[in-house]
Amino acid sequence: MKIIVETNVRAPIERVWQAYTTPDDIVQWNAASDDWHTTRSNVDLRIGGTFSSRMEAKDGSFGFDFAGTYTNVVPNHLIEYSFGDRTATVEFSASPEGVKVRVSFDAETTHSDEQQRDGWQAILNNFARHVEGQK
Repeated sequence: MKIIVETNVRAPIERVWQAYTTPDDIVQWNAASDDWHTTRSNVDLRIGGTFSSRMEAKDGSFGFDFAGTYTNVVPNHLIEYSFGDRTATVEFSASPEGVKVRVSFDAETTHSDEQQRDGWQAILNNFARHVEGQK
């Protein structure tokens, strides 16, 4: 099952793309809650290139690497990647109101669909706040 989250970012599409794909930006927005953070990020943004973000609880109690391989990259428009046996698609669509960012991903079985949707949506909301705060 695919889960979909989306947001609108009031910024030029080039800035939105940069913030989504640049490690210095990713570590500033990639967390689902205030008690988590991303301590490092690596991006090789090309088909066959890999990415990895180290996500950790701020109290040091837990952490994991969110990592995968890019399967399709169309600058300023589309990113597709695989992570484990799952896939995700990120679409960027410019409009007069800004850029719609839509993420669809394969659900996993450990957490409920609602928990997954809420977590990915929280990260995407942090992303929008990060970009809009950098104007």
